[in-house]
Amino acid sequence: MQRLLIIYNPHSSRYADVRAEVLDKVTNLKGFIIGKYEVEKTDVDQNAKKLSKILKDGDLVLSVGGDATGVIATNAILDSGKDATLAVLPYGNFNDLSRTLGTSSLEDIVTWAGDGSGRGPQNALQSKDFGEGEEPAGPAQNYYPLEILIDDIHFRYATCYTTIGMTAEAVHLYDQPKMRQKLKKSIGRKFSSYTQLASWYFKNRHKNQFLPDFKLNGKLQPKNTSDYAAVNGRYMARVMKGGEYFKSPTTFRSETDRLTNFWRLFKLMMKSIFKTIPGSSTKGDTLEFLSPATVELQAEGEYKTFSNINKIVIRKSKKCLKVITKLEK
Repeated sequence: MQRLLIIYNPHSSRYADVRAEVLDKVTNLKGFIIGKYEVEKTDVDQNAKKLSKILKDGDLVLSVGGDATGVIATNAILDSGKDATLAVLPYGNFNDLSRTLGTSSLEDIVTWAGDGSGRGPQNALQSKDFGEGEEPAGPAQNYYPLEILIDDIHFRYATCYTTIGMTAEAVHLYDQPKMRQKLKKSIGRKFSSYTQLASWYFKNRHKNQFLPDFKLNGKLQPKNTSDYAAVNGRYMARVMKGGEYFKSPTTFRSETDRLTNFWRLFKLMMKSIFKTIPGSSTKGDTLEFLSPATVELQAEGEYKTFSNINKIVIRKSKKCLKVITKLEK
């Protein structure tokens, strides 16, 4: 019998939905050994390390939460070396990974699970019933995440994107108590996210140099460069369009810019929302700082401050992640 390991954060802004729509429902789920992992109030790396020790070959790891929960599950699977499959359900603010994979309900996942055919009736929820035109999840696909190295030491895997500089520092906003309370409201949650982010931007954009002087792949960058971004998934921060780079074992999209200038930011946002995020394909980027630097880096909303570092490398992971995706018509 297959193990279904559900990863969720009991402190998240949408935990009530997770409990009602997933945790309570799995009591009616047949054909699985159900396991649960509650995300602890430590950090991504500690949670991923602890979770990796639990995993076994053949596990179906179901991330039920936002992109941060997906990052924990992804890093746990890849670090464990186990032959486990990742599935994701959207219970966060942006849900970039879930939107990239196309999965949106527990029924999506259990239809595929078990023998991988999507047939086994003993594996379905008792209330299982797809709506008209709705497609079940398809076979597991290969997903090629980004890998981030700090001074040549592995730091983290990222499925959809990573940024360095001002946009990474702005993520601190979402950990503020007032912001957490606003995100728990079902009405106006996304609007509040964007308005608070805009407020932070206008208050902080001229406060400091977000990216110290650095070279990108050996080329010295303009002194006022504020941001670096590497994009691997279909979406970044929900509204910005990426691409199909997660299907490639070698390439992703990257860009540097001076986003402290409002009009440059506005132009980038318009292109990203209506067309695609600016940038070009690369097989790997190396950021070398001219002197030991302190920088902010975030991957799918999970940030960390690094001090006294010389180099950051962004590349495609040598490890492949098995994921469940929605069947395309």
